[in-house]
Amino acid sequence: MHPPVFDALLTALADIYRAEGRDAAERTAHALTTTPAPEAFERQTPCALDALMRDLLATSDHPAAQAILAAQDLIPWGTNPVADRMSDDAAAICAVTTLMGPDGPIPAPDLRLGLFYQRPNSYYALHNHDADETYVILAGEAFWTAGEDRRTRRPGDMIHHPSLMPHAFRTGPEGVLALWRWSGDVNTHSYAFLPDPEAQVA
Repeated sequence: MHPPVFDALLTALADIYRAEGRDAAERTAHALTTTPAPEAFERQTPCALDALMRDLLATSDHPAAQAILAAQDLIPWGTNPVADRMSDDAAAICAVTTLMGPDGPIPAPDLRLGLFYQRPNSYYALHNHDADETYVILAGEAFWTAGEDRRTRRPGDMIHHPSLMPHAFRTGPEGVLALWRWSGDVNTHSYAFLPDPEAQVA
C-alpha cells in the first residue's frame, strides 16, 4: 500500500491520462492505479528547489498540482533517467523525478513517467529523443517550442512530442511544473541537445 496522499496523487495523474485518448495513456493510467510499489515512496530529504516548487504549486488549482503539494515529502526528486545526458546548464535550472519506468519505482517496461520543475526566467535548450512524449502543465507557465509550434503553455495544457521532435521551454517569473510521459522506445541514450540559437539569449 502507498501512503494515502500518494494514492491520491497517482489517482490524480491517472485521471489526466484517461482524458488523453492515446493507447499509451490508457496503459499509463492503468499502471498508475494497479501496480504495487510497497517500498518505493517514503519520506524524502527535500531537494534544493523544494521551496520554489511548493510556492508554485500553491498558486495552481489544477487537481494534480494540489495532489503533488500534499505528497511532496514523498516524491523522490532527483531521480532523473537522463541525468547523465544533460548539460550542466540544464541540470542547474530544473528538478526531475521518475515515478514509473523500466527501473521503477513503479515498474513499466515500455513507459517512463515523472514530474519536471524548471526555475523562473530560465531556458531549457532544444533537445530530442527516440521516445514519444506527452507533457501536461500543472502549475506556472512556459513558452514552449514543439517543432514548429511555439506558444505559451499554461495549467491544463497537454503537449505531444512525437519521436525525435525538437522541443524546448522558456519560463517567465513563475517557473513551471509539469507531468511528463515517454512511450514507445523509451531508451535514454538517444536523449540529445541540439544546435539552438535561442540558447545564446537564455
